[in-house]
Amino acid sequence: MSKRVLTTESGAPVADNQNSATAGAGGPLLLQDQHLLEKLARFNRERIPERVVHARGSGAYGYFEVTDDVTDFTYADFLNTVGKRTELFLRFSTVADNLGGADAVRDPRGFAVKFYTEEGNYDLVGNNTPVFFIKDPLKFPDFIHSQKRDPFTGKQEPDNVWDFWAHAPEATHQITWLMGDRGIPASYRHMNGYGSHTYQWTNAEGEAFFVKYHFKTNQGIRSLSSEQAAEIAGKDPNSHQTDLLQAIERGVNPSWTLYVQIMPAAEAADYRFNPFDLTKVWPHRDHPLQRVGRLVLDRNPDNVFAEVEQAAFSPNNFVPGIGPSPDKMLQGRLFAYADAHRYRLGVNHTLLAVNAPKATLAHNYGRDGLMASNAQGRAAKNYEPNSYDGPAETGRPLSAPLAVNGHTGTHEAPLHTKDDHFAQAGELYRLMSAEERARLVANIAGGLAQVSRDDVIEKNLAHFHAADPDYGKRVEEAVLALRED
Repeated sequence: MSKRVLTTESGAPVADNQNSATAGAGGPLLLQDQHLLEKLARFNRERIPERVVHARGSGAYGYFEVTDDVTDFTYADFLNTVGKRTELFLRFSTVADNLGGADAVRDPRGFAVKFYTEEGNYDLVGNNTPVFFIKDPLKFPDFIHSQKRDPFTGKQEPDNVWDFWAHAPEATHQITWLMGDRGIPASYRHMNGYGSHTYQWTNAEGEAFFVKYHFKTNQGIRSLSSEQAAEIAGKDPNSHQTDLLQAIERGVNPSWTLYVQIMPAAEAADYRFNPFDLTKVWPHRDHPLQRVGRLVLDRNPDNVFAEVEQAAFSPNNFVPGIGPSPDKMLQGRLFAYADAHRYRLGVNHTLLAVNAPKATLAHNYGRDGLMASNAQGRAAKNYEPNSYDGPAETGRPLSAPLAVNGHTGTHEAPLHTKDDHFAQAGELYRLMSAEERARLVANIAGGLAQVSRDDVIEKNLAHFHAADPDYGKRVEEAVLALRED
């Protein structure tokens, strides 16, 4: 029996549900991709009023202090002077569970930073892992559906989780992170944060560089075993929130050191794998870490709802000297995050105290809408250009232009000599100690053995075999042993 044709909501057939339309094989996404925009916009509106993802969160205020000169790479004002401090708000979160879920669970952690710079707010939206499960935003709603509560059973289903991963071999690297020891941090203070995506920096001479952000915890990495996490989650579902709140109240202010990896833009096209692929890391031997500064959290919010739940981070909130790369997942998030906030909090969410600029003022022609509070005076014009004293454009772009070429349409990832789904997952496995590997295998097998379909199990096993023969062999043996019990 042939399958029904996948269509848009208007009934038009979908030609490609795996690749977003781009300007050439390696270019940025196209606004004309109606299927992508429709899919992301509908996804953002599936829950009221809770966030669809990253619902369970904690946050705190603090500052970022520049410790090293990076003006050769970016003219961003908040990074231009050693010793300069910028106020910030940081929100931590789990990804898959609902607002009432426990903190001590196996799940990636959100690490979203809002820098209140003198040139406007700069939002850096990342995770506690340097990679992600997928590399195209067209797959994001499907991926999250597979990880969230099943609409029939009302709980997370191993069949759904592992069936999606069976059809997404690029997820093998992130699965190895998630199922390893760092999959359950002991607290928000004891984990790293990453920008994960590739971003662009531009210096005063107009030279472009691609960068990756690494926030290294100064408290040291601490993680929980599955058994420890189950015990803690049962005793205090709010364990991470409790730890962060109490540490700051005691004056034990957590901090992270920011490092970046820097790649001159000219190197990207000939790099051995696609440097904009979110499922891959840049090896440090190619692009070593360069220190930038220190992030410190020193003040708890006065009201969790007003400041943590209503905090809205949008990766398209850039400042001069910093911009996007052709990273397809980042390109999709440039639209999706802001659209989600407009739906969940309203079009005037940027006027809320936690989201409004603090070191400068916002001047634009946005007016009215739900919860509007930005009265501009009875004679203020609400159009541009005008002949009065309204704000005017600068004429200077925030970042260097991205070169594009090729035909519009859906494309597979651009070809690089070393592009594959499994090599970095295998490298990560081989970096682990014998004890870490044993726990990784047990964690994977514990979930995979619950899957009801043999073909789904076999497809997942093939991914681990492709990453490393020993990795695949041990997972296969562990799954078989559990299914025989």
